[in-house]
Amino acid sequence: MNKDLFESIHKQYYAMVHQMCLGFVKGDYDVASDLSQEVFIIIWKKLDTFREESTHKTWIYRITVNKCLEFIRKERNRKTIPISNYEHASKIAHSEEESNEGNELYIAIGHLKELDRLIIMMVLEGQDYEDISEVIGSSPINTRVKIHRIKKRLKKILNNG
Repeated sequence: MNKDLFESIHKQYYAMVHQMCLGFVKGDYDVASDLSQEVFIIIWKKLDTFREESTHKTWIYRITVNKCLEFIRKERNRKTIPISNYEHASKIAHSEEESNEGNELYIAIGHLKELDRLIIMMVLEGQDYEDISEVIGSSPINTRVKIHRIKKRLKKILNNG
């Protein structure tokens, strides 16, 4: 195991992983932190088996998405996450105004389908269409169309409260 490589990956990608997790858990900072830690445990365990068929970033996105989807499915089966439970979301942003905007955005993202959450979180991270396409297994053209539709749905959710 290359400890230096893992530390470099952790330093470079932790914020991205945490941001993705926040989107999946509707802004719950503590749950997102726990999921992020679990993602990096998986990365630690599987780093030696990374085949370099994609970039570390794409590989980490896939691990993060799979872990978040696994969490959502388990929670859905347990039915323990009330839709209105967003008390920790205010920790995301620094100012009160940014906090309210961030909270509303994560709540709105939480109303999207699982794949749509992934896509919009990657867009918010500034990923290009090719990277997003590779992660979701779609063509760049289809990805552009999906992103456009997701943005329209997200805008509708935000405007309708």
